[in-house]
Amino acid sequence: MVLDIKYWFWKNVLSDSFIEHVKKFASQENREVKAIVGGTPIPTPEQPLDEDALKKLHQKRNSHITWLSEKWIYDEIHPYVHASNRNANWNFEWDFSEAAQFTNYKLNQHYDWHCDSWDKGYSKDKGVNYEGKVRKLSTICSLTDPSEYEGGELEFQFRNNDDPTIIHPCTEVMGKGSIVVFPSFLWHRVKPVTKGTRNSLVMWHLGKPFV
Repeated sequence: MVLDIKYWFWKNVLSDSFIEHVKKFASQENREVKAIVGGTPIPTPEQPLDEDALKKLHQKRNSHITWLSEKWIYDEIHPYVHASNRNANWNFEWDFSEAAQFTNYKLNQHYDWHCDSWDKGYSKDKGVNYEGKVRKLSTICSLTDPSEYEGGELEFQFRNNDDPTIIHPCTEVMGKGSIVVFPSFLWHRVKPVTKGTRNSLVMWHLGKPFV
């Protein structure tokens, strides 16, 4: 799919109070926190990975995440998703958002090149809100002031539109409280953090597959 506008961004629109509320909520002891790497098995105390397997996984993705499904988070972010979808003239039909992913990138942690969507929709085993749907739009919210970390840059590759070796840094959303919305099939990465800690909130918005 050829897009005239690849992503839509909003600078510094999330309030400090909202961001601190998200961070505090994500850090509560009853939140489910996992060290995760890509689409591969997640190591647990019951099923740990050996050293070689863990090293291989970390080459793709290395971060700590917390899943959040609170309505007040969706109420804050959804208006920007709808407006981005209209403003960029994508007009994708979507009707459901997955659990939001609070992501904590520390020193040397990263997420290598990937896209968020798949060719086939979710199976019915996932649940009625997921069945047959695909990720159409992705949203990334910056929750950390750039003075507090180095590295961790979000970058895009528009592989269907230009030379796949060309990298497009998304510098517009470096500021705390900034949001970027983009089609989930776009390739992107988060470069390794070289100093400090970078926090983000990621959401995926689902609909029936493109015809």
